[in-house]
Amino acid sequence: MAANQFTGVNRTLFNKFLLSALVFILCSIYGHSQAPKKLNAVEIHESIKKLNFLGTVLYLAAHPDDENTRMISYFSNEVHARTGYLSITRGDGGQNLIGPEIRELLGVIRTNELLKARATDGGEQFFTRANDFGYSKHPDETLRLWNKEAVLNDVVKIIRKFRPDIIINRFNAESAGKTHGHHTSSAILSTEAFDLAADPLYKSNGEAAWAPKRLFFNTHWWFYGSQEEFDKIDKSNMIWIDTGVYFPEKGLSNSEIASLSRSMHKSQGFGSTGTRGSDKEYIELIRGAELGDSQNVFEGINTTWTRVKGGAEIQSILLKVEKNFDFRNPSKSIPALLEAYSLISNLDDEYWRAYKTKQIKEIIASCAGLYLEAVSEVSTATKNESLGIKFEAINRSNRKISLESIKIMPQETELEVGKALGNNESYSTEQKIKMNDQMRLTSPYWLEQKGSLGMYKVEDPSLIGKPVSPHDLQAAFVVDFEGTQIEFVKDIVFKYNDPVDGEVYQPFELVPDVTAEIASKVVIFNEFQQREIPVRLKAFRDNVKGFLELKVPAGWTVRPNQIEFELGKTGEESTLNFVVSPPEDQSEGHIKPVVHMNGFTFDKTMAEINYDHIPRQLVLLPSESKVVRLNLMRKGQKIAYIKGAGDEVPKYLRQIGYEVTEIEPNGLSEGKLKNFDALILGIRAYNTIPELKLKQEVIFEYVKRGGNVIVQYNTNHRLVVEDNLAPYMLQLSRDRITDENARVTFLDPDHEVMNFPNKIVEEDFNGWVQERGLYFPNKWAEEFSPILSFQENGDEPMNGSLLVAKYGKGHYMYTGLSFFRELPAGVPGAYKLFTNMISVGKNNFEIELKE
Repeated sequence: MAANQFTGVNRTLFNKFLLSALVFILCSIYGHSQAPKKLNAVEIHESIKKLNFLGTVLYLAAHPDDENTRMISYFSNEVHARTGYLSITRGDGGQNLIGPEIRELLGVIRTNELLKARATDGGEQFFTRANDFGYSKHPDETLRLWNKEAVLNDVVKIIRKFRPDIIINRFNAESAGKTHGHHTSSAILSTEAFDLAADPLYKSNGEAAWAPKRLFFNTHWWFYGSQEEFDKIDKSNMIWIDTGVYFPEKGLSNSEIASLSRSMHKSQGFGSTGTRGSDKEYIELIRGAELGDSQNVFEGINTTWTRVKGGAEIQSILLKVEKNFDFRNPSKSIPALLEAYSLISNLDDEYWRAYKTKQIKEIIASCAGLYLEAVSEVSTATKNESLGIKFEAINRSNRKISLESIKIMPQETELEVGKALGNNESYSTEQKIKMNDQMRLTSPYWLEQKGSLGMYKVEDPSLIGKPVSPHDLQAAFVVDFEGTQIEFVKDIVFKYNDPVDGEVYQPFELVPDVTAEIASKVVIFNEFQQREIPVRLKAFRDNVKGFLELKVPAGWTVRPNQIEFELGKTGEESTLNFVVSPPEDQSEGHIKPVVHMNGFTFDKTMAEINYDHIPRQLVLLPSESKVVRLNLMRKGQKIAYIKGAGDEVPKYLRQIGYEVTEIEPNGLSEGKLKNFDALILGIRAYNTIPELKLKQEVIFEYVKRGGNVIVQYNTNHRLVVEDNLAPYMLQLSRDRITDENARVTFLDPDHEVMNFPNKIVEEDFNGWVQERGLYFPNKWAEEFSPILSFQENGDEPMNGSLLVAKYGKGHYMYTGLSFFRELPAGVPGAYKLFTNMISVGKNNFEIELKE
């Protein structure tokens, strides 16, 4: 294939560009996320090939990281099709291996990881409003919680807007009860949407009906249990694709690009090693037109310019551009590209006119070496605030090009420029604007309104399907190319120079005048005593003045009623303290800080998400914290804690009075542990901390001499220990209880952990969130006592959620219960049970650890 693509091209010249293309790919993947993309000659030529292909593929699955990046990269880079991935959810219900963010904030991270993955493999990204509420065992539950009809309508809308010729499902619609309910549901929705999208009587926010040609299922041997079983099946209704092709223009195989893309899912620990060589992927036809012997998914679909009325003339022009492209001087192609641009701009077909106009504009700019940029003087601003913006334009070709005007949107401020852009002569100008008070604050659009367990609420239907909120503040540069005027719209960004990283780009963000934050999202009152609650205010403009009140639930009291404040400078912070008193009896509710200024109220807090592999995100959320009044007794005081992945349990243990010392695994020793009442290992510690492999003897000796060890859930994949996770035989499984309200049975109601120092009753399992637990052991030695049993949906009871074993003078406990979710959610029963686990063995005697 590659040899045919570059017939007539000077190979020596091409190879010079090869290295620069590879360097660009790696820089764009690992560089700072907002930096503008600058195409080299090889990439421009690839873009022209994509311009000449009029076919569309949509890959569809349930979550971020479900997508087959080999297939997405193959169709984008080998076939040159417009390729997209529709992830039904944003992955909000998963775990986080890189930080403490869970739920909505994790969804923001995973959304941006998908965007980085698509930037790597060449695809586009879409979502529905479905919320990943956690693992589901059956699609019936999934579709009930998602609101099937609403999500189905989202899928139909995205299909009609994206207009795929081919849809490929990652999962099988006939797999109910055999896999994650979200997975099966994604295939069910896709299959139904395939038919509904073509039905003009089915309404989806005004989008016209569209009939995809074929629907496939991307099968694999692991759907059949083994390669041997897969080899036996009838494949007459399948075609295979070699996704291991090599791209000499990139210096990478398709599989290597796919691995770079998959490695963007860093929060899930999905780093992937690239492979080389032939790699077969099978797809099975589920719906649509039968295939002949061509093994071509686009069989019978016209993917040339003649697909559209008026396209023949465009095709004649652009095929010559592709064939005669000058890698040393891409600007030679501009006259022909401008001719094609004018024709494309007047196509009757609205879909291809819009998409191909966008493509050819980018190609024309790249051929001219045209660089356009609008940079804010600050990273954030507030409504009605004045803002300085610097504009830059440069033409790096010999073509006659001029910058006619710059319009700032949505203000509609227009700068008349009329400046000829000489070859490699930079032009810059600055302008002050006033921020429009009708602009939306910068935040993920799906988090602006409170949704349900399974669905996000989106009031603006035009946003449904979009991966992120569109940028309101933009600059439109009108550029004249030898008599043809083209408008280029650029997001206004912020950039600065870092002493280590050099030029760093960030999104420009519109923020409220002030935010208010309570440091902890859960505040535990374990005694009938008042507590001081600090509220941190942060100003995002100068001269912020008003008063703050703290709203409390009925039965709780707060003083003072309000506190006046004044913040003089942008970025200034102040902490104001309220005293909150709980009721005598157990109670829970929410406290909410509200800022009053000039007749306006501000009740948002701001979370910053800042990781090297994705853009910095400022996320506005309702400012509130849960308060819980507990009648909690505890024994033991000092806890040693080894943090796991995304682990915030220690700070919630401190809230109920424990002295928690976080220790590094390398420093684990008998001498260091002897003064602690318990050693707790955080979630997935044995999956993520290799050093623990060498510390098991130390841990077991600590238990043997009288300590308590609590190990929270790990997966059975990539354990750092092979057969000595516990002092006795213990086998992990994939067993989990996904229904947070699943019925509980006490297997050993007289066990100390159920009675001391707090009596555990069934009501303590009310109000749990997302799930009961996950990755329970399914086999264990007789030395372990199973404490609890859970059952859901008529399945067999699961008894491995909490296991306690006496070992020497101490106790070893393994639990798959989701304390990492329940403690941050302020679930009273979870606090009682965890306190009892720490207290085991401390009833009526002291443990001797210093023998």
